[in-house]
Amino acid sequence: MATPEATATRPPQAGPAEQRRHIVRTARDVFAREGWTHATVETVADEADVTPETVAHYFKDKEQLLLSVLLESAAAVAASLTVVAEEHLVDVVDLEQDLAALGRAWLTPLTSFPEHFAIVRHIGAELDRLPAGVLEMWQTAGPRQARRELARRLRRLADAGLLDIADADHAADRFIQLVAQGVVQRSFHGALKLPDFEVDALITDGVTDFVRLFSPRATP
Repeated sequence: MATPEATATRPPQAGPAEQRRHIVRTARDVFAREGWTHATVETVADEADVTPETVAHYFKDKEQLLLSVLLESAAAVAASLTVVAEEHLVDVVDLEQDLAALGRAWLTPLTSFPEHFAIVRHIGAELDRLPAGVLEMWQTAGPRQARRELARRLRRLADAGLLDIADADHAADRFIQLVAQGVVQRSFHGALKLPDFEVDALITDGVTDFVRLFSPRATP
């Protein structure tokens, strides 16, 4: 029978919720490093210091494990971008400068969530081998949610007469394509660190094109 002293010094056992989170975090690192094709449940179990049976208790197969990793990771990125959208363009002093500041902040998840974007890079190379429906669910949980928050902020600029926007979702798509996508593509989703001057030039040119596209039409 254990003594009170032994009981007091014994490390607490992780509950089911914490153990599941630990497995997901470990799987995120494994998928980021090895991709969908080469990652195995056995590798995840080994690095999580649990048995494959324990992983199977929470996730019936590797497909479900990947989906859980993608959804949780994408939701975290979307939450970060929601904060970015909420904190920018509150009081616009110089439209182009303020949009450029938003563009720089919109790119911060590339460095804040490196494992997520490593998985995104693998996805780009493994599209034909991914389980059916995974991409659609990932898009819904992450990129589309972030775009909705950006659209809401851009709609406020339109309501204030600073932009001429008929479809805020379309405008948000165009902002991401023009202002952020160049940096995302040239850095391979954050794998390469671009010089600051190159990032600034891409953002500035993108903002100029965006404002030109959505500038309020002059009244005759």
